[in-house]
Amino acid sequence: MIICTEYCREMLECGMLERDKKALRKNSVALCKELVVDELFIQLLQADGILTENMAENILAGETSQKRSWRLLLLLPKRGPKAFQSFCSALQGSEQQHLCNLLLQSQEMEAKETQVDCFQPERAPEENSERLAQNSRKRTPRSSLPFPIQEEYAAKRARTHAESMEFSLDADSPINTPVLPCSPDFYLSHCQQSYRMKSSPRGYALVISNVSFDSCSAPDLDPRKGGEVDDEVLRKVFTELDYHVSVHRDLTAQGMRTCIETFCRRPEHRTVDSCVVCLLSHGVEGAIYGTDGKLIQLDWVFEAFDNAHCPLLQNKPKMFFIQACRGDEMDCGVEQLDGPVRISSPSCEQHDAGREGERDADMARRNMGRPRIKLPQRSDMICGFASLKGQRICTAAMRNTKRGSWFIQELNAALRLHAKDTHLSDILVQVNARIKEREGYAPGTAHHRCKEMSEFTSSLCKDLYLFPKYQPQY
Repeated sequence: MIICTEYCREMLECGMLERDKKALRKNSVALCKELVVDELFIQLLQADGILTENMAENILAGETSQKRSWRLLLLLPKRGPKAFQSFCSALQGSEQQHLCNLLLQSQEMEAKETQVDCFQPERAPEENSERLAQNSRKRTPRSSLPFPIQEEYAAKRARTHAESMEFSLDADSPINTPVLPCSPDFYLSHCQQSYRMKSSPRGYALVISNVSFDSCSAPDLDPRKGGEVDDEVLRKVFTELDYHVSVHRDLTAQGMRTCIETFCRRPEHRTVDSCVVCLLSHGVEGAIYGTDGKLIQLDWVFEAFDNAHCPLLQNKPKMFFIQACRGDEMDCGVEQLDGPVRISSPSCEQHDAGREGERDADMARRNMGRPRIKLPQRSDMICGFASLKGQRICTAAMRNTKRGSWFIQELNAALRLHAKDTHLSDILVQVNARIKEREGYAPGTAHHRCKEMSEFTSSLCKDLYLFPKYQPQY
């Protein structure tokens, strides 16, 4: 009997409190619609011991934001009495305080309703006896069930509503056609003249998306409505292209710097063939804004990934997609990490002609230290910009609140449809052509029939094919 009692107590402790379950069920539709379940949010729950590694992977594998939210909401009630509090803390830690407030207000309303039900007027003894008998007869058919039927029914009803809502959103969402696969024949006929792209994953992708800005420190920067659509689109398409994607939203300028520095120093870059960096925010020429209204210079971003500062990505393609302009800097060169011993200059410039004797003597002296072939300080990069250099992006006209920004929309579509047999430079040419044809539609405003023109720069030294969904046999 004692063992049975202890077992029952443990089973009760494993579940969530009924009031917390009710709050989640009552607000399940709003949560599915508005909750952002990204890596940061999941890590907060993992840190509290609410989710295991397998649970986290299963949730993040959801194809849409709504599916990830629903998977989490199905799991939470089974993760113990502390799961609800941890969930609310994660909402606060990921700047989703409004959803936390929604849940807490729901609990307060439930508590008030319960108090009202408790204060019933006194009945005559015979009336109470009759009432108890009626209640007893009503409960008899359900007394053998371990859980109330209503709990299961409410969960099913909420799920149907959420799924139908998700379908209606998809009707006006970005293209979600699966990434078309590269054929074996295409890979074999193009792999020799292109960058190596055989690793699985192909590389690591970083997405920083600033949507909401501090109203005190950045009063002139409006929220980028639809920006959350952009980062979800990028997460999905690069995941399908076999990249490990990490999404970070609403970072200050210093937060962006820290995030980029951490990313470019990842030791895993050694074993992969490329990397992707996407920066989405308000911007000016040569810089983009953090949520605190401070600027981070794009030249600093490129420098963080150059051959000197990020040696693990030397000779590997580095792809950038940002909405700002560029800068340049004197290139003094840097020794190549693990490069072959330099025997002669691989590409003698015209002004060196006639100095072979001096150069050979100098080479002989330096060969004693086995110098490496030099690389330019910055190479093997390609960067797509949403607008031309010198132009400030018009966020009101160039970004749809449901489908996201023009540039990300077209990039997503082109990658899905053409990455199978088109190198990235030509894909960005296609993006340019598509954006050239677009016009803003906002009658009665200055943005009606507005235009945008994207562009890209490249220091790639080979063709860059992503060879989607093809894994060569080693």
